[in-house]
Amino acid sequence: TYAKMATVSLSFNIDSPRWDQSTFVGRLKHFLNITDPRTVLVPEEELDQAKALVESCRAGLVPPGSSQEQLLYAKKLYDSAFHPDSGEKMNLIGRMSFQVPGGMAITGCMLQFYRTVPAVVFWQWVNQSFNAFVNYTNRNAASPISLRQIGVAYVTATSAALATAVGLNLYTKRAPPLLARWVPFAAVAAANCVNIPMMRQQEIINGITVTDENNNELGRSRRAAVKGIAQVVLSRITMAAPGMIILPIIMERLEKFPFMQRIRVLHAPLQVLLCGGFLLFMVPAACALFPQRCSLALADLEAELRDSIMAKHGDKVPYVYFNKGL
Repeated sequence: TYAKMATVSLSFNIDSPRWDQSTFVGRLKHFLNITDPRTVLVPEEELDQAKALVESCRAGLVPPGSSQEQLLYAKKLYDSAFHPDSGEKMNLIGRMSFQVPGGMAITGCMLQFYRTVPAVVFWQWVNQSFNAFVNYTNRNAASPISLRQIGVAYVTATSAALATAVGLNLYTKRAPPLLARWVPFAAVAAANCVNIPMMRQQEIINGITVTDENNNELGRSRRAAVKGIAQVVLSRITMAAPGMIILPIIMERLEKFPFMQRIRVLHAPLQVLLCGGFLLFMVPAACALFPQRCSLALADLEAELRDSIMAKHGDKVPYVYFNKGL
C-alpha cells in the first residue's frame, strides 16, 4: 500500500526526464510516453495512487518492493494527468493525452462536413470549445485568469474561426474542390493565433516566473511569456497541419473510386480514423518541437528585470528558464 512507507535510496531522480530534452528525438520519446491516449482510460483512483507514489519518491520514501518500472509508470501517469506547475489533476478533456481521441473526432467531422455554412459553424464552434478547454488546462498555472477573461478569449477565438471558415467557404465556392477542403485548416490556424494568446493573456500582461538553472526564482518576465506562447501557437498549428492538409488530398482521390461512391455513409468514420492516425504521431511530435522548459537569454529580458538579475548575480545567470505550457 502507499501508506506503508520505507526510506529508500533511489539510484535515479524521478523528476529527471528519461530522455535527453535538449534534442528533438529525446523530447519526442518523452511526449510519446505522456500523451499516450491509453492513459485516458486509467481510473481516477489509480491516477491518485500514482501521484502519491511520485510525491513519496520525491521525499525519498517508496513502498517496500517497488520496482523501477513501477515508479516510471507512476511518473508517466502523473505527467499525463497532473499539471506540471500546480500538481493539480487536469480535466480529462484538456489533457494532451486526450488530444488523439478528442481531436480525431472533431477534425474528422470538420473535414467531412465543410460544404454547408451551418455545418461549418457548428463544427468550428465545437472545435473552439475543445481548444478553449485544452488551452486553459495547459496554461502556465502561476498566472491566474478570471472567468470574464476566459469568456472573452473563447468568444474572440470562436468568432475568428467562424469568420475565417465562413468567409473562405463562400470565397472558394467556385474554386477547385481541394481548395475548399483546406478551408477548415485555415480556420483552425487563424483561431489558434487568437485563442491561445487570449486564453493566456494574464501571462503577457503580468509576466511569468523565470528561474535560474537551479530553479531559483528571479522575477517575472512578459517577454518570456510572449516567447512561450508563440512557440505553443506554432506547435498547435503544426499538430493540425499534416492531417488537415494531406488527408483532404487522400480523400479527394479515394472518393473518385466506384466502391467509395457506394459507401458514402462510411466517409465520415473513415476520415475520423485517418485523422487519429495522423494525430497519434503529430501530437507528441508537435509538443516536442520546443523544450517544455524554455530558456531566454538574459540580454533579451526587459531592461528592469535584466538589471535586477545582474545586480544580484552578476554574469552568473546567462539564461533564465520557465515552463512554456503546452
